[in-house]
Amino acid sequence: MVSEQKTAQVNFDSLLKIFTVPEGPDSTLTQIDEELSRNLNDFLRRHIVAEEKPLKEIEKDFSNPCIPEQPQFVSDHTQHLLDRLVSHSVHTASPSFIGHMTSALPYFLMPLSKIMIALNQNLVKIETSKAFTPLERQVLGMIHRLIYGQSDHFYQQWMHSAQHSLGAFCSGGTIANITALWVARNNALKANGDFPGVEKAGLFKAMQHYGYQGLAILVSERGHYSLKKAADVLGIGQEGLVAVKTDANNRICPLDLQHKLAELRTRNIKVFAVVGVAGSTETGSIDPLRAIAQICQQEQIHFHIDAAWGGATLMSHRYRALLDGIELADSVTIDAHKQLYIPMGAGMVLFKDQHAMRSIEHHAQYILRQGSKDLGSHTLEGSRSGMAMLVYASMHIISRPGFELLIDQSIQKARYFADLIEAQADFELVSQPELCLLTYRYVPAQVRSALTQSQGAQRAQLNELINELTKFIQKKQRETGKSFVSRTQLNPHQWDKLATIVFRVVLANPLTTQEILHSVLEEQREIAQQAPKLMQQLTELAARIVNH
Repeated sequence: MVSEQKTAQVNFDSLLKIFTVPEGPDSTLTQIDEELSRNLNDFLRRHIVAEEKPLKEIEKDFSNPCIPEQPQFVSDHTQHLLDRLVSHSVHTASPSFIGHMTSALPYFLMPLSKIMIALNQNLVKIETSKAFTPLERQVLGMIHRLIYGQSDHFYQQWMHSAQHSLGAFCSGGTIANITALWVARNNALKANGDFPGVEKAGLFKAMQHYGYQGLAILVSERGHYSLKKAADVLGIGQEGLVAVKTDANNRICPLDLQHKLAELRTRNIKVFAVVGVAGSTETGSIDPLRAIAQICQQEQIHFHIDAAWGGATLMSHRYRALLDGIELADSVTIDAHKQLYIPMGAGMVLFKDQHAMRSIEHHAQYILRQGSKDLGSHTLEGSRSGMAMLVYASMHIISRPGFELLIDQSIQKARYFADLIEAQADFELVSQPELCLLTYRYVPAQVRSALTQSQGAQRAQLNELINELTKFIQKKQRETGKSFVSRTQLNPHQWDKLATIVFRVVLANPLTTQEILHSVLEEQREIAQQAPKLMQQLTELAARIVNH
């Protein structure tokens, strides 16, 4: 028998209750709250379904475009969310979910997040945030000092100055990168004589005034996709984002960077920023930051470092040197929601020069008045939540040595996994981990031998079959729900830069064990046998190549 749908009444008294009266102790929402407080991981494990439900089936649960005319009771709707939404979300905190830049989060962030939501501060202005504003400035000062290591006097003078800014909080690396390049563009096309600057006159008049034929940003081939968005938003177009060659280790080639700069100069194209990568999304590689910085200093070009992923490595005394030269950057992006273990929505951009953000300063009469300490005068986003509170809490509860332990164990775990892969006859390590990210693929021993001996069209054909097998294994493993790795496409030098599909693994979750890593490989090995036709094609082609 189908139970009758219970509905609430629409009246003002009922509406006031949901603003003022919490749910009762036996309500579904209260029980969930208690479960989350007692054992978060157990709650997620029990409520998220392991087997994958097709997205088209899930879409049927969210296909009604009409806003409901009849309200539901909170407990009933909470159960609806558990059944239809939570159960088919992604268990990103799982120790076996090692395919993306996500992790389990510290328990203390749950109750602190409730406080943050209850306070509902808006960081655009002092009047709606008060103590949150100096707190955010302090957190920016902490990260600025982690990168640049300025003196105590520097931070005493500038950290809380109304006329200066060490950086900005934002929703993530994309906005952080856009902000950094926005500053770089405006400083490159600043007021000059009777020209009021690009921020007032616009890009077309700026180009006319300075006589440039175009503008460009240079970044390695492994640069993040957000930089294409930045080029688009800043008016130079995606063609204005110029890719620089990378070496066999996926790092930018300084020589090619110099060649590209010289070529653009002859075409009268103004390069207003070069972006170095400190922890690329695909391979975790780190560009030679010091070498890039020296080139940028010689050319007087803004040097920005996208360290959204790798920036937290600065917490580690042992591995900080991997980011040698980061202190020479004009600006740096770091995501707190990556290796600082903060929930999604916490990015930062830091500037070496406390005056740099003046080029994007905006004011209004009712808000962001000149001379105020309102953070919104230097941010692309207007209204923002107080996510800095969670970063502040983590800095104090985990502390730098705590983050150091997390960073060190993640890098060591990645190196352990790399060694484990190389010890297998039927797996190939494609990119070595510099941080805690690596790529590899399943290649049966006889196929690896044939791949080494092959060349030209035969190598391309064999590689394409391996690509198909990699895609099959990754998709099947995801659907099974036991563990998860992602996949991407690289162009390895050792295989003639052929388009190569690889497994991509990120080992930031401190709960991921060596046993889990062993089981991931074993599962992939077993899944490969579920594609007998593809395996047969690979084996036969490999045999023809070896016996030729």
